[in-house]
Amino acid sequence: MDVGLALPQMTPDLDGARIRAWCRAIDHGPFSSVSAGERIAFDNLDGFTLVTAAAALTERARVAFNVVVAPWHAPALLAKELASIDVLSGGRLDVAVGVGGREQDYRALGQDTTRRFDRLDAAVAELRRLWAGGDVVDGAAVGPTPVQPGGPPLLCSGTGPRSLARAARWADGLTHFTLAADPAEAATAFALADDAWATAGRPSTPRHVTGAFVCLGPGAEERLATFARRYLDVFGTDVAAWLAERMPLHTDEALHGFLVGLAATGCDEVVLVPGDADPDQVRRVAEVVASVD
Repeated sequence: MDVGLALPQMTPDLDGARIRAWCRAIDHGPFSSVSAGERIAFDNLDGFTLVTAAAALTERARVAFNVVVAPWHAPALLAKELASIDVLSGGRLDVAVGVGGREQDYRALGQDTTRRFDRLDAAVAELRRLWAGGDVVDGAAVGPTPVQPGGPPLLCSGTGPRSLARAARWADGLTHFTLAADPAEAATAFALADDAWATAGRPSTPRHVTGAFVCLGPGAEERLATFARRYLDVFGTDVAAWLAERMPLHTDEALHGFLVGLAATGCDEVVLVPGDADPDQVRRVAEVVASVD
C-alpha cells in the first residue's frame, strides 16, 4: 500500500518557505504522492497554485489534485490547466474530481448546485475528448497534450451508490476520506466501488484510495482537534466540535495501527492530511510509515 502526504493547505499561517520545505521533504521521504485540493470560502491557499508549485518543486512523488470540483470550471480551461500541470510534472499528475460538499463555496463563486452531478459527468467527458485532441472551437484544439496518454488518471470523490454507479462509467478509481480513521469504513467504500465497476461491466477493479487527518508530536491531540474544529466549522460549530473530539491519529501507535489495518483492506493508497504546518510533521509521519512492513 502506498502512503501519500498532503500539503498542510488548510492550516493557518502557511507560507512559501513552508510549502517548499514540505514538498522537498515529501519527495525525499517514503511517500507516494504530494497533494492539495479546492476550497473557496476559507482562509487557505488556492489548490491550483499549490499543485502547480508541487509539480515544480518535486521530481519523484506523484502530484495529486484531490479534489477538483469540476462543476466550478469551464471544461476547456480546466483541460488546459490540468494538462499543463501534467507536462510540468513530467506526467506525474493524478486528478480526483467531484461536486464538492459545501454549498457555501458555490455561493461564493456565484454558482448554484443545480444538476451538479450531470455537470460533473459532462465535464469529465469533455476533458477526455479535449485531451485526445478534440476541437474546442473553429477547428482549434486545446493544448498542451498531456504527457500521460489520454490524460491524467481520474478518480471520483463521490462514495454513495448513485455517485459510484455514475463514476463507474468514466473513473479510474475512488478517493474516499474517513474522518474517524476507520479501516472498516474504507473497506465498505471500496467494496461498493468494486460492485459498481462490476455492474457497469468494467474489466478491472477501481483504484482504492482513502485519506484521514493526522498530527503527531507533543500536544498533537489538541492541535489536531483545533485544526478539525476550524476546518469543519462550515458544517456547524457543534458538529465540528463533536467530530474534532473523535480524531484518533495523534499518536505514532494510532497511525501505525491505522496503516496496518488499511493495508489489509486492499487499499492502494492512503493520503494523510496534516493538521499542523510544521515541516517536522513530515519527519514524524515518515518514521511511522517506514515502521510498517
